[in-house]
Amino acid sequence: MNTLLNKLFIILFNVYTFIAQTNNMNTTLESLNWRYATKRMNGQKLDEKQLDGILNAIQLTATSNGLQPFSVIVVEDEQLKRKIAPAAFNQPQVLESSHLLIFAAWTEVSKERIDSYFKQVTEERNLTPNALSAYADRLKTNFSKMSQEEQFQWSSKQAYIALGTAMVAAAEAKIDTTPMEGFERSKIDELFGFHSQSLGASALLALGFRDIEKDPMVDAKKVRRSKEKLFIRI
Repeated sequence: MNTLLNKLFIILFNVYTFIAQTNNMNTTLESLNWRYATKRMNGQKLDEKQLDGILNAIQLTATSNGLQPFSVIVVEDEQLKRKIAPAAFNQPQVLESSHLLIFAAWTEVSKERIDSYFKQVTEERNLTPNALSAYADRLKTNFSKMSQEEQFQWSSKQAYIALGTAMVAAAEAKIDTTPMEGFERSKIDELFGFHSQSLGASALLALGFRDIEKDPMVDAKKVRRSKEKLFIRI
């Protein structure tokens, strides 16, 4: 009798897990269908819980070798936004957003940065001091062969993974986003003194809430390539 009950419990648990996973996937897909690159925002502010949810998602995002080779500047100050706006070709989302995130990628993946990361991993995972030395040395060798521009481009790709994670997390919380590449990097870098920090502006992300009266794209049909054209199944 106990064996039968155990089997029944396992079956019911598996069914429940499958339904829960399916519902979670459906919720994510609904959120992605809901989101779009918002053209106009209404200035409404995110509360701290909403902002922290997006920042936590960025912190947990995947990156190559776990290095997280970027910093994220969280801009809420209105005067600072006004200084940023001309460098972003006066796109209205900069000023109308609740917060503007600036993803600043490393322009140099230095030995010091690599050592700092592996020191943290070693301490937090209670590893022996030299457990990851060979791994770290291999990365140092690889990056030493790359130019500074190549290192920046590599770091920028990792920042874009975090950008995507932030957009999905925001969509699931029904927070609008606008990713931006349209800005003058040199002006943003100068404004924030990124050069002295071995950083370079890679992407901007406006966070806020859509203005349903001013945004011409608010009801526009989402257009994507068909699955037959997008996916190549082998």
